[in-house]
Amino acid sequence: MTALTKQILVAGIGNAFLQDDGFGGEVVRRLREQTLPDGVTLGDFGTGGLDLAYEVMRGYDALVLVDVSRQGGEPGTLYVMEAREEDVAAGIEDGAMVDPHGMDPETVLRFVRAVGGWPGKVLVIACEPASVEEVGMGLTPAVAATVDRAVDLVAETVGQLQSDAAYTS
Repeated sequence: MTALTKQILVAGIGNAFLQDDGFGGEVVRRLREQTLPDGVTLGDFGTGGLDLAYEVMRGYDALVLVDVSRQGGEPGTLYVMEAREEDVAAGIEDGAMVDPHGMDPETVLRFVRAVGGWPGKVLVIACEPASVEEVGMGLTPAVAATVDRAVDLVAETVGQLQSDAAYTS
């Protein structure tokens, strides 16, 4: 019996008009220049959180979100964090308004969990930003210098997610 190819979605998110918030999209752009294993889907979802939620619900074994995250480190620091279904709030409250263009990763995951579309494994590869408050195109130097390392880290993570061992507790 042959093993099924793991289906993995790598999703860049963020607003390219807010400097370092464009990190996720830039990493995905660079990943498109590489040959990736079968079963890997790349998407630059920008600020289209609802589009991302719908894509996740198509059914993936794993989701890798690439974004910026303020964790208190030096700008350009990379983080790998796992989002576990039981740690994500139960869902979208009845009657709550959802802005389809302003869904942050947590809201996307709450929505996906609420509709029963949680992928098998969710990892966030994030970069400590220097600036996401000022309107401007292009990454700051510290974050731009991290993109190649992030591309390598995503590729390595995808390689690990192709193994059944990645899904055991």
